[in-house]
Amino acid sequence: MNPVSLSVPGLASPWAARFAIVLVYMVFGALLNSVGSVNLLAVQTLGISAADAALFDAFKDLPIALTSLLLAARLPSLGLRRAMLLGLALVTLACLLVWQAPGLLTLRLLFIAVGAAFAVVKVGSYALIGVLSATQQEHKRLMTLVEGLFMVGVLSGYALFGAMVDDSGARPLAWLRVYAWMAGAAAVAALVLARCRIDESEARSAASDGRPSLRRDLAGMWGLLNGLVLVFVSSAFLYVLIEQGLGTWLPTFNSSQLKLPASMSVWFAVLMPASTALGRLLSSVWLARRGWYGLLNFCLAAIAGLMIYTLLAPAPSQAVSDWRDAPLLAFALPAMGLFLSPIYPVINSAMLSVLPRHQHSAMTGLIVLLSALGGTTGSFVTGRLFMAFDARTAFGLMLLPLGLLALTLWRFHLGVQARAASSELTLA
Repeated sequence: MNPVSLSVPGLASPWAARFAIVLVYMVFGALLNSVGSVNLLAVQTLGISAADAALFDAFKDLPIALTSLLLAARLPSLGLRRAMLLGLALVTLACLLVWQAPGLLTLRLLFIAVGAAFAVVKVGSYALIGVLSATQQEHKRLMTLVEGLFMVGVLSGYALFGAMVDDSGARPLAWLRVYAWMAGAAAVAALVLARCRIDESEARSAASDGRPSLRRDLAGMWGLLNGLVLVFVSSAFLYVLIEQGLGTWLPTFNSSQLKLPASMSVWFAVLMPASTALGRLLSSVWLARRGWYGLLNFCLAAIAGLMIYTLLAPAPSQAVSDWRDAPLLAFALPAMGLFLSPIYPVINSAMLSVLPRHQHSAMTGLIVLLSALGGTTGSFVTGRLFMAFDARTAFGLMLLPLGLLALTLWRFHLGVQARAASSELTLA
């Protein structure tokens, strides 16, 4: 079965569709994770207050949650590729608007557009990965690869902002050229995706043939929350809680516990998405040949070891001013990304692989919604722990949700095995 055909001769059609998904995902990786850079630069060069800049995350995250809730189950009937193209067009226009008319309003509109479009793109991408994957193993490998290259997009965004900033102060608004580049990248991604012809029939629900009903779509989404899906949801929530809690507060830990200056604290924090990208790319190679549960257990054990080392390692006795003098702990903490990285795409893939393809969009909507809730909860809980205890203890207490994650992953693995065995008996 070859569900994908491309109108450009000489180009392998399934690979062209996969390349389109990867390219789209990388564009959103750069845009979604630009909030920290924009906060700093908008305050310094556009006269935007720190209080207004602090709300940019909300302008991004709320549309993600709302769009995934309202549109996820409806996307197959609207057309996955068509919806993704509309999202890319919206982001392209928003980037051009900020480039030409920078200000608080246009930046808010940009983050609203990026959040809403990302929800559509993620649901569409996950559903198309199901269409393009012939086996569960291929699904896990492609999912992990796409999520790994998403992190490469995140790092590319950091690099692009860094390259465009004029530290001399002669051109304070030079950083806005980033949005010209991002508009171009989104346009190219849209062009590549537009040239792909993808058979989406397997992703469409039979219910979508009738009159559109938001109530029916929401009922179908929430109707998935039973049995194995509840175990999966718990695992995904705990993972995002841990990842966001560690990632958001890592610069603060670096500054307060490791005595790093502010600039070095931020740069060491950037090592975490770098190690996450590397971990996902390496695990995609592993998953092409081996199973996933053993890999995740190894990763959980490695994360636990790094957390224990965080509690026991001695703190530096004096302030650090040079990379060569940084303690080993400054490198060990970002290395958690290497071991955290395979968990999220692998469990998403395992869950989607045992569902009918017409349910992938609704399931992805739940994934996006609960990921947003888990990320917000993780950042909030870790922040409260930082206030109640010292930073080292706050990070050490993350061993508790890590232990719960190990338990839910064990239950999830058993459930997936049982579901796969049931499917084989039915086919037999």
